[in-house]
Amino acid sequence: MEITSESVALVTGANGGIGTAIARALHAAGAKIVLTGRRADALAPLAEEIGARVIVADLALTEDVERMHAEAGDIDVAVLNAALPGSGPLLEYDPAQIDKVLAVNLRAPVQSARHFGERMAGRGRGSIVFISSISGKVATAGQSLYNATKFGMRGFALALRGDLEAHGVGVSTVFPGFIRDAGMFADTKVSLPAGAGTRSPDDVARAVLKAVRKNVAEIDVAAFEQVLGAQLFAISPGMVNALTKASGGEKIAAAMSEAQKHKR
Repeated sequence: MEITSESVALVTGANGGIGTAIARALHAAGAKIVLTGRRADALAPLAEEIGARVIVADLALTEDVERMHAEAGDIDVAVLNAALPGSGPLLEYDPAQIDKVLAVNLRAPVQSARHFGERMAGRGRGSIVFISSISGKVATAGQSLYNATKFGMRGFALALRGDLEAHGVGVSTVFPGFIRDAGMFADTKVSLPAGAGTRSPDDVARAVLKAVRKNVAEIDVAAFEQVLGAQLFAISPGMVNALTKASGGEKIAAAMSEAQKHKR
């Protein structure tokens, strides 16, 4: 769909660097922006910079998700970006922590897609973009809960795309790999092996614009070896798991888990 000065775009998880880059890109394309996040103080500078409206909401809470929907009004582009790390062995999580990750990473975007999708379908136009992860295509030891939400998001989005196609509503999923400078991985300060590639928040933002404008089903925003690994995983998960272990992938996952424990 075309992004115009009349388009209204909502970005969830706008407190983080990737959400910030996406909001700036949509604003630069001409859209009016609605930002959501848990902290008003973190959203305020960006809102002032791009003239955005702010909705403070904790997407782990059903009532906040419903209030966000009500306050957002008519949305032309919904970028469902908010997520929790969900990293670490499942046995380290208590039931409440599991529910929180499932709520933010999967239930909230599903509910938002239902809410905004219905209204977009009624107008015969709109775009829903899910920000997933390359972890939605490759399962890694120590990432079971995060993998579950991101694999689930992928399946949901692909099916929803078929549901909404006849109504003129696009559905796309963006799969970032290791993103430098901002976002979950960058926040951990974990170092990658020599030669391992990264992408930038602006790369993710450009992928979102492409998804909206061209209604692309899936876009990977990851280094070559990560994209190749995802393709091979679909054919031979066991082989990719062995290669990941041999190349130190499980150690990276463990280091990220340790750095993200405080977010559980």
